[in-house]
Amino acid sequence: MADRTYRAAPPDALCVEPLGDLALIFDRRSTQTHIVVSPMPEILAAMGADGCNAAAVAARLAAAFDLGDADGAQALVAERLVELAELGLVAPV
Repeated sequence: MADRTYRAAPPDALCVEPLGDLALIFDRRSTQTHIVVSPMPEILAAMGADGCNAAAVAARLAAAFDLGDADGAQALVAERLVELAELGLVAPV
């Protein structure tokens, strides 16, 4: 399966608030608040304004965190990107 490219919502569209082990992400565009856990906020932060695929996001996260198995990390990021797209926080490019 191809490593699909996604673009994150503009930073001014989202308000991310850590809440213990959870994070609240308020999407100003839809006025919805999403309750998520790590690594969702970290993935959004790593994407920045670029169009990114799972490999690029995993590489950016690996620069800041010990991800261990690179292939496993990329697969996990790919799954989370699909979930973020379902929430409307990222969009396929």
